[in-house]
Amino acid sequence: MTPRFATDVVTFYHPRFWGLDSADAVRDWALAHPEGFWARVMEALAEAGVTGIELTFAPGDIDSALRAFGSAPAFRRALESRGLSVVSAFVTENDSPDWREGDNLPEIVADAERRAAFLADLGADLLVTGLPMRTTFGTRPPFFVDAAYMTRMADIAHAVGEAVARHGVKLAFHTESNSTLWYERDIDLFMALTDPRYVWLCPDSCHIALGGGDPVAVARRHAPRIALAHWKDAVKPIDVELTIDDTVFAQQQPYMTELGTGIVDWRGWADAMSRTPGADTVLIELDEAADPVAALRAGTAVARAARA
Repeated sequence: MTPRFATDVVTFYHPRFWGLDSADAVRDWALAHPEGFWARVMEALAEAGVTGIELTFAPGDIDSALRAFGSAPAFRRALESRGLSVVSAFVTENDSPDWREGDNLPEIVADAERRAAFLADLGADLLVTGLPMRTTFGTRPPFFVDAAYMTRMADIAHAVGEAVARHGVKLAFHTESNSTLWYERDIDLFMALTDPRYVWLCPDSCHIALGGGDPVAVARRHAPRIALAHWKDAVKPIDVELTIDDTVFAQQQPYMTELGTGIVDWRGWADAMSRTPGADTVLIELDEAADPVAALRAGTAVARAARA
């Protein structure tokens, strides 16, 4: 079966792609020109031969699409006219209610339901999120990712998963570096504590490798619950204790690389992915590619070769 290739909108956030000099300038321009932002993204996707989109944080988020097109049905028509569709929407910790709080579950659920309703109107059925970040190693008092913590996260995940399921949307969890769902042990524990009817997995091959894990082994263990995966390569495991603050994502960048140039076993990963419910979509993740069309073409070529 020929897969649908997709990518996260963050692929198009590099300033050079827009002829601008900073990430802030890209965000400001896109905020002022949402129609122009989406038109250029759609053109590049079509040129690269990639038909699926994962919405993410601004400027490629739900609110931006609504500013540009006015409604989910109008956005869907614009995509379909170019042979494109939304695969999923990614919820980041910075643009959603904080899961660490103990008394804001109604706010968390309402936010997820709003996103799920938008996805349903687009014909998409997957909401991707993560668990909160760890704290910098050595911080006092220490923060432990233990059974009690994971049980609280599982309780929230069940509430959110059940709420979005009423919209026909699945809730899947992404394995972000330096988060509380990073190490193989984190993933296994969270999956064991959650109901497979309501909680799915979105493994990221790069991030699992950055945590010293084996992405292929994780994918094989949890294959029945993988609704989508992020295909991304890693240079090597992160070998220092990073400071976990607003700069942590930039600190991780030197450990990431284009598909086929790092340590991920792509043939093993492709084989594991072929046995999952999400097998028909290959989401190539390229954070802020200066030439996204060329990078996506190269990434899809690696994925095709691995699947062959």
